[in-house]
Amino acid sequence: MCGIVGLHLKNPGLQPRLGELLSQMLEAMTTRGPDSAGIAFYADRDPAPAAPGQERELRYSLRSDEAIDWDLLAERIAAETGQSLRVEPLGSDSAVFVSPPAETSTAQTSTAETSTGEASFLAAVRRVAPQVTVPGFGRSMVVVKDVGAPAAICARYGIPGWGGYQGIGHTRMATESAVTTAHSHPFAPAADLALVHNGSFSNYATIRGRLARQGIRCDTDNDSEVAARLVASRMAEGADLEEGLRTVLKEMDGFFTLLVTTRTQFAVVRDSFACKPAVIAETPDYVAMASEYHALAGLPGITGARVFEPMPEEVHVWSR
Repeated sequence: MCGIVGLHLKNPGLQPRLGELLSQMLEAMTTRGPDSAGIAFYADRDPAPAAPGQERELRYSLRSDEAIDWDLLAERIAAETGQSLRVEPLGSDSAVFVSPPAETSTAQTSTAETSTGEASFLAAVRRVAPQVTVPGFGRSMVVVKDVGAPAAICARYGIPGWGGYQGIGHTRMATESAVTTAHSHPFAPAADLALVHNGSFSNYATIRGRLARQGIRCDTDNDSEVAARLVASRMAEGADLEEGLRTVLKEMDGFFTLLVTTRTQFAVVRDSFACKPAVIAETPDYVAMASEYHALAGLPGITGARVFEPMPEEVHVWSR
């Protein structure tokens, strides 16, 4: 049993309160999973719009269970990759490394160079600091994960003070794998893509083996990571988010509710039996989702919201 929450803001006036609202929602789910928790936050983080032919800054969320000098690590990775990096500490165990935008001549070249830069960075981290994990990366997304109760984790990283336009969170009761930061959710296998999951998959080992034969590597033995990488692989082939989630419905067996986000989208899907709880509330100001209604009860304007449970195999997608 796990708890998942998400908030997609339509009203920019609520963006300064995203961290506050999402922290309250996640704390309400503590009884569904006290082992570990994590949050993926999306915000318009660049101080100025990207210039023509220029991508936005790329942010890598890093985490280490060992004491580490983040500035020194940034220097070593920069020497390995040729990328200049700026360090934004989140705490002694977490930091965000920011890679400035690169100028490119075309959108196609930009995509190729971005992908190469990501691969180079991730490979450098594995070489020079194997004790460090990269919970997520992207233009807009920052990911924080830790072991412990949601309230303590949110307080430790100051999450109630964070602003943004979208976020998802997860509090975990481990059933398929160990209680570690690496095994906690969200799983974020591609730029600005994050997935949280309540339930379990029965054939994830088969799907993981097939992905491995395609050269797609899983970092943990968690069944949820397999679903995340399956979605990412379909989207890398050109599918949209809805098509990626329909691939999960078609190929993965089990009981599940998934909440998945990209830089511009917020999506919910349940399996064909819909036995894992999920409730959605929508107002002109936001779309909110949680495993149980009481996590939504403190949201502004909730009494006037359209509240419903998604039906089996329905894919609900909202876009920014």
